[in-house]
Amino acid sequence: MAVATWQAQQRRAFVLGLMPALLVLAAVTVGPAIYLLVTSLTPMTPLNPGSGLDFSNPLGNYRQALFESSFLHSVGLQVELSAITVGLQTLTGLGLALLLNINSRFAEAVRTGFLIPMVLPPIVVAIVWKILYTPNISPLYAVFSFIGLPLGSLITEPATALPAIAVADTWEWFPFTFLMLLSALQMIPPELLEAGCIDGAGAWQMFRHIRLPFLRPVLGVAVLFRLIDSIKAFPLIYVLTNGGPGQATEVTNYYAFIQTFNFTYWGYGSAIATLMVIGVFLLSLVVNRVSGRADD
Repeated sequence: MAVATWQAQQRRAFVLGLMPALLVLAAVTVGPAIYLLVTSLTPMTPLNPGSGLDFSNPLGNYRQALFESSFLHSVGLQVELSAITVGLQTLTGLGLALLLNINSRFAEAVRTGFLIPMVLPPIVVAIVWKILYTPNISPLYAVFSFIGLPLGSLITEPATALPAIAVADTWEWFPFTFLMLLSALQMIPPELLEAGCIDGAGAWQMFRHIRLPFLRPVLGVAVLFRLIDSIKAFPLIYVLTNGGPGQATEVTNYYAFIQTFNFTYWGYGSAIATLMVIGVFLLSLVVNRVSGRADD
């Protein structure tokens, strides 16, 4: 009886101690999310002060988005950008993790240097790549011109603008996947690696049968996080291309920004943001399920 009473008091103290944090979390996340959802059901615009209380057509914004070619085009661009960046970041992070999974001071220094892009403010990264993509002042363009391979302006051509943003985003965030995969590699029991060497396993067999099974859960988490973050490439697009040329880099979040702040369609912009939240949630479920099956 005394043990049960003590456990009940312990649970009560835990709940009371956690309550302030939960209230703050609800205030800064749940409250704005509810307001966003409510706003998406109205044609709210500052040009019509009473529009924020007009619920006569609650699904109008969603119907407009799902049947508007500009929105569907932005979704296609977002899928393309996410696929390129997540693929490049995963492959780059995996390759460097395998290459630098050694104990030496030089490798430690290189690993530390690779973390710098990830800790820079996104706006700083965007400015750095703006300079690199400006032909007149870019050292990158100077090098290519010196070796006889002059480049055109990558961020002003529709065919190269989105890949150029993907390269900049990959440079900024590949250290995330690199760090996670390197940590997973260093957690592999050395006995398994020694057993593989004794059995005569080659480099590919060691990777496929020993290292990869340990990396699969971490790969799933890394891909999930990078998929979610790939939707937030707004600073790069805003600084490098401003959504252009034309609509070549107008991904979904930038399209929502234009509709909300340039055209003052606050209700429509809220509906787009809500659809993005739903899309990210469904995508997270799919990635979790696929990674769970791979682990099984």
